[in-house]
Amino acid sequence: MSEAKITKISLDKRKTTFQEVSCGFSKDEALKEAARCIQCKNAPCAKGCPAGIDVKEFIRLIKEEDYSGSIKKIKEANSLPGVCGRVCPQEEQCQVSCVFNKKGNPIQIGYLERFVADWEFRESAESKSHLLNTKPEGKNKKAIKVAVIGAGPAGLTCAADLIKEKFEVYLFEGLHKPGGVLVYGIPEFRLPKDVVDKEVESIKNLGVVVATDFLIGKTKTMEDLRREGFKAFFIAVGAGLPRFLGIPGENLNGVYSANEFLTRVNLMKAYRFPEYDTPVTVGSKVGVFGAGNVSFDCARCALRLGAKEVHIIYRRSEKEMPARIEEIENAHEEGVQFHLLTSPKEITSDGQGNVNGVVCVKNRLGEPDASGRRSPVPVEDSEFSIELDTAIVAIGTSVNPLLISTIKDLQFTKRGYIKVNEDYQTSIPDIFAGGDIVSGSATVISAIQQAKIAARAIKEYLLIKA
Repeated sequence: MSEAKITKISLDKRKTTFQEVSCGFSKDEALKEAARCIQCKNAPCAKGCPAGIDVKEFIRLIKEEDYSGSIKKIKEANSLPGVCGRVCPQEEQCQVSCVFNKKGNPIQIGYLERFVADWEFRESAESKSHLLNTKPEGKNKKAIKVAVIGAGPAGLTCAADLIKEKFEVYLFEGLHKPGGVLVYGIPEFRLPKDVVDKEVESIKNLGVVVATDFLIGKTKTMEDLRREGFKAFFIAVGAGLPRFLGIPGENLNGVYSANEFLTRVNLMKAYRFPEYDTPVTVGSKVGVFGAGNVSFDCARCALRLGAKEVHIIYRRSEKEMPARIEEIENAHEEGVQFHLLTSPKEITSDGQGNVNGVVCVKNRLGEPDASGRRSPVPVEDSEFSIELDTAIVAIGTSVNPLLISTIKDLQFTKRGYIKVNEDYQTSIPDIFAGGDIVSGSATVISAIQQAKIAARAIKEYLLIKA
């Protein structure tokens, strides 16, 4: 039996609206896909899931049309199934381990996870009841207080896991809305904000107290929280400081960091200007430097905001692109132009301080570097120019020092990230950390995995101290 085909909205709509591109599975499609699963005895798919979801069992429950049981089984391990069903790279994790992957048609585990998460959202709305997580019974006698700093995927996961262990959990978020990269970084057409809102609400229903517009290090310090009785901390503030190319012209009008561009578009709803107050200027010819998921998010947003041409400029070949295959395919379908084996040398000016193009050089691939990918080597006398009026730099991020600079005796790696042990405990015993602030820019599921390990370690630390 072949895999179910994923329905997408039409290309015409995709270029003019931020509506979610993938339509997901219908009930019949989900049942058909679940029926393909042969329930392998050793369940290699589950071993490939960083969050530890019992994949075999949740699919078995879908087969039996027990969607409530299926979502409960997923949530035993993952508090963000609607998110992960949409943005996790299953093709590199659970699905690559599926026995059907040998023939190139693995069970589409991500779409099945999304299906039961969306089923729960609909059932909750229709019944006006909290089918979503409910507060666990009982209370820790000592009411041990834990502070989770940063409400992105790592912070949300750690908070959910700790509240289930009956600790008193407070989640502090510096922005006006919880979700972290899920709300400011990933566009609506890939991850609708109402999905994030519902999953945050689900975690609140567990009893987690969420405080927004609360900047630890400014609003209050870690020492302030210790004086208020907090016994452990989990830092999950991400790595939100933009990195730039270091080439001439990056200070011209019309140059964005990916962080600024996506935050304006997503969190501040610039794509609905003037209904919302934050504008974003996008010219007719947009260049995006980089080829990760963030780069493609920027490129595809620019198309939807009216750009006539959008160029991905990447120093390696398509094979080395770190973005998900699905996102690369979507960009091709939507008309994004690819300039591969190409490096920018200078962003050029129109003489009035505005971007009017980029000078590039062609590359060939040399020997592999530390990442395992072949290094780009410039080709002599290969310079050429691309006309642009907007340039977006999407080559990764580094650590924002706002919080960590206020914590005395915290140790860091050579690259400036927080140094942790195998339990994600820092050099300060009551402080743990996870997500991009530890690993650098990585996937949502990687942040979730780290947060789960840290939550278990925090529990052990607190119970020993108690």
